[in-house]
Amino acid sequence: MIFLSGWTVPLRLARRDALRAKGRSVLVLAMIALPVLAVTAADVVLETQDVDSVESLDRQLGSATASVTVNLARGVVQAPDPELYSGWSDAADTIATAEQVAGVLGDARLVEWRASTVGVATEAGRADVEVLEVDLRDPVADGLARLDEGRLPRTSDEVVVNAALAAKGYAVGDRLDLTGPEQDDPDDSADPVVVGVAESAEARGYPVAMGPLGAFALPDRDLEASRSWFVDGDEVDWAEVRALNELGATVLSRAVVLDPPPLPAEAEEMVSSGDDAMATVVALVVVMALIEVVLLAGPAFAVGARRQSRSLALMTATGGTPRQARRVVLASAVVLGGVASVLGVGLGILVARLVLPVAQGRNDSWFGPFDVPWPHLAGITAFGLVSALLAAMVPAWTASRQDVVAVLAGRRGDRRPSLRSPVLGVVLLAAGIGLAAYGALGTGSGEVLIAGSAVVAVLGMILLVPVVLAGLARVSGRLPLALRYAVRDAARHRTRTVPAVAAVAATVAGVVALGISLQSDQAEDRATYVPQLRDGVGAVTWYGPDPQWDRVRGALAREVPDADVVEVRGLGYDGGYSDVRLRRAGGGRLLTGWGSPFGADLLVGPESLDLTDDLRPGDRERAVAALARGAVVAFSTAGSEGDQRLDLRVRTFDEDGEPTGPASREQVAALVVRVDDEYAGPQALLSEDAVRDLGISVRTVSLGLTGTAIDEDQEEELAEAVGALTADANVYVERGFQLDDEVVVIQLVLVGLGAVLMLGGTLTATFLALSDARPDLATLAAVGAAPRTRRGVAAAYAAVVGVVGAVLGALVGFVPGVAVTYPLTSSTGSGPFLDVPWLLIVGLVVALPLLTAAVVGLAARSRLPLVARLD
Repeated sequence: MIFLSGWTVPLRLARRDALRAKGRSVLVLAMIALPVLAVTAADVVLETQDVDSVESLDRQLGSATASVTVNLARGVVQAPDPELYSGWSDAADTIATAEQVAGVLGDARLVEWRASTVGVATEAGRADVEVLEVDLRDPVADGLARLDEGRLPRTSDEVVVNAALAAKGYAVGDRLDLTGPEQDDPDDSADPVVVGVAESAEARGYPVAMGPLGAFALPDRDLEASRSWFVDGDEVDWAEVRALNELGATVLSRAVVLDPPPLPAEAEEMVSSGDDAMATVVALVVVMALIEVVLLAGPAFAVGARRQSRSLALMTATGGTPRQARRVVLASAVVLGGVASVLGVGLGILVARLVLPVAQGRNDSWFGPFDVPWPHLAGITAFGLVSALLAAMVPAWTASRQDVVAVLAGRRGDRRPSLRSPVLGVVLLAAGIGLAAYGALGTGSGEVLIAGSAVVAVLGMILLVPVVLAGLARVSGRLPLALRYAVRDAARHRTRTVPAVAAVAATVAGVVALGISLQSDQAEDRATYVPQLRDGVGAVTWYGPDPQWDRVRGALAREVPDADVVEVRGLGYDGGYSDVRLRRAGGGRLLTGWGSPFGADLLVGPESLDLTDDLRPGDRERAVAALARGAVVAFSTAGSEGDQRLDLRVRTFDEDGEPTGPASREQVAALVVRVDDEYAGPQALLSEDAVRDLGISVRTVSLGLTGTAIDEDQEEELAEAVGALTADANVYVERGFQLDDEVVVIQLVLVGLGAVLMLGGTLTATFLALSDARPDLATLAAVGAAPRTRRGVAAAYAAVVGVVGAVLGALVGFVPGVAVTYPLTSSTGSGPFLDVPWLLIVGLVVALPLLTAAVVGLAARSRLPLVARLD
């Protein structure tokens, strides 16, 4: 009670001051409440989206007490929820039977279920569909599906489909085409009838079909390796789960998940390792967010303390203590931070509720019930209050140490900066650089160390901002009046300037670090990308037996009528195949690996040379001439090149993959052509004479498409048309390295977030500074300064805050940004790659500060009433 009594008067003063200075109060509320709102909304959406083991029980079990899946395994170890962890130590020859499982469970009733993926013909061609075979009318299956239209299937020739599959051309009464259109006369009578539309309790965004056992004719070989049952009976306890583990079964038990036992040692280690890493990342994000909020709110509390300076000086002159002065300023943080936190949490819950349908629409699985994690939100509320207190800490300390005589005389100014702060800043900055270097060169948790180094470096940079401002003020003598005034005013009133500059710097540092890491990662992807074909060239390849190229040509004529079709021939696979290997005469290998977008690793004739860019200038003509004289063209990534004699081995196999005889070996004349180390084409080209001499079968393996630009829409339509002919064909158009859509979205969000935070921080700090500097600006007007001078000072102050903060942030952001490229881009063995986004950095350091200065200059008032001064 004694402690609370000491805060009664400061809290009452803080409430009255907040109501009196409504504009500044609203600004502080917004700066604290918006981050709290964003974190609250994200937390609620993520908790609702995250369906935990308890929430998923009805979706996975229906009304069953457990689900048992037996595998060809022994010594199974699992977590209470086997989705979190399960493994086994040994393989078994046979799987446990239903009788064995029922015996462990006291002869409980078992209802078998099966899940797999099948191909289904659609209007556009063919789609993979997730299927579940179980009797949905059985009470044990209640909760596995929600019927929206029609009825549930009664026999094995009836099924229900979900809305995603119905949208592909299936309605109640249709037959679900499981056979595929490549058969000339498919037996439609064997396909099940769609009797209803029902949503799966788990999946929503991709096609799903459900029916009784046998509805989808799942292959028997799958049933020999695994079988599953729902348990209809008493609760399955942990002892029974462990007994079933001994039979090679994994078990999901409702009772065990609701009241879990301690995890086995193996599962504990696996689950906790992922939790520790996630906790580290969350802690780093929270710390960086806390720093950002403190820095953004700091100038507002500094201006508030400045407005209260005379009252605090009077209180000190009449016997008040420095502790009481600090409490007056901190009380403002308690009042405004508490209101902002509660307001932000409440609005965050509302925003989460509003955006949930949008988030659900982009997710292929159903969310759980609307989940408000009150313990999390209590922590977020505390986060907002703590950030406000931390933001007010420096202004409160400064206010308690102000010169009472100077303040009562109307003079203002901060004390000279202490030498301890910049020394500590240098130490922290050096420590941040050292941690980043160690994380870049070390192994294991390098990314975590580098992220931690970013926090340390930002803290060091904050402590060095006063020194930088003081240094700029010393060298500003020859600058124009407006800019000189802004620089010196920023250095003189550090309590409001330093947090603003640091907030901009922290934002820019984060954006620069993430920008460097993202662009360097893209540089690695671009450098290691291996084009399969010449840019803009397409290829249609049929990998299965009995290719029907006439039908493919018909599809090409319909979808890309302007394309020139090039026939590519290679080793055939009808009724068996031939394995051809080439080596140097001494036994050396030509290639460490090969592949081909044409469906064969050994091609015939020069046609494929017009479709790829694998050869150096001049090598194509040499290769065509070599084929014309009957030689073999072999590709090599190392060793000598030119005309050579190579060892050629041919071995033939029947359709079952069994060799038809011993391998034949001979030497052939060949032209060896050098290719890049990233080569991914065929191992060689054979001439017509070589094919005839070797007696190997040749067939068309691919159709190349040239002569026209095939856009993405045409490619998609062509793929659907070819997919309607067979599931064994592939359509590919070479477009070079393409950025992933997710990366583009992340970059746009990164730029947008950095711009908003930087503009918001700069504008907020500038208008607070102008409000604080009204007496000085009014005095300038009184001594003859033109009205536009105030606009120039306002724009100059915004430029100083923006440019100084952006430059410092860019320099600090380089430290973790460059460091993280080492562990991030060295996985392929050809790194590390470093690509600095100079356009982004120039925009942050130059364009945004100039834009902010222009906005401030246009929005600032040009005329002010004269304010009386005592000095």
